[in-house]
Amino acid sequence: MAVAAAAAVEIIAGRNWRNLKVLAPVTVLFAANVVFHLEANAYGTTDIGRRLGIGATVVLIMIIGGRIIPSFTRNWLARENPGRLPVPFNRFDGATIAVSGLALIAWTFLPERPETGAALLVAALLNTARLVRWAGDRTLRDPLVIVLHAAYAFVPLGFVLAGAAAFVPDVVVPAAGLHAFGVGAIGSMTLAVMARATLGHTGRELRAGAGTCMVFAAIVVSSVLRIAAAFLPGVPALLHASAATWTVAFLGYALLFGGMLLRPRLRQRQANPAPS
Repeated sequence: MAVAAAAAVEIIAGRNWRNLKVLAPVTVLFAANVVFHLEANAYGTTDIGRRLGIGATVVLIMIIGGRIIPSFTRNWLARENPGRLPVPFNRFDGATIAVSGLALIAWTFLPERPETGAALLVAALLNTARLVRWAGDRTLRDPLVIVLHAAYAFVPLGFVLAGAAAFVPDVVVPAAGLHAFGVGAIGSMTLAVMARATLGHTGRELRAGAGTCMVFAAIVVSSVLRIAAAFLPGVPALLHASAATWTVAFLGYALLFGGMLLRPRLRQRQANPAPS
């Protein structure tokens, strides 16, 4: 709740009213934390609280990712690969977020109902269309951009798996969608944005080296393995491999970027330095 209050102060002070919508999922995260503890205390389970928290975070990704992914993609394409550009945010994006949010609410409280499954599958189609509109297929040469698209791809995948679980739970286990959202969308997007923000805010060139590419690959592989482990609980090696690659990803980030965050920001080089 403190985060929501601090964000509200900044938004109001800066009169940046379009960011007010971010406060809703952040406030829901606080509610999810409360529900988590109440649920655990009363029933010994935390299913509703966990789904509510994950759903709120997925909505945050849809809102914030829907701004930064097409923006960063457009900037790179305009400079490096002129041609088709991402479609700007419009009513389709707003409708996608609204439908997806309603589907996630239904998933939180009634995950097994066929109506919920249908809503989740519609949300999957809308988010897939949204991702296609961002022209990510044209950014394969820049890992810092393409990883954002790869991370967002776990959003429609999570909707597909969660929706399918409502219809064929014996084939698609409910945990698969949960891990697509949690490990895939949330984990991958968090790491992708942290890496890019660290480079930008410390005055470094926005370019991914071999180590950064390894970090990105590790988090995507970890996500795929965790989803596979949900389908194959009798193969613990998948779960262990997912945990190992998750550790490689975040430990790799700490090793590669931690020093940048502890040292002063680099000064911008002058375009035409004076002769010495």
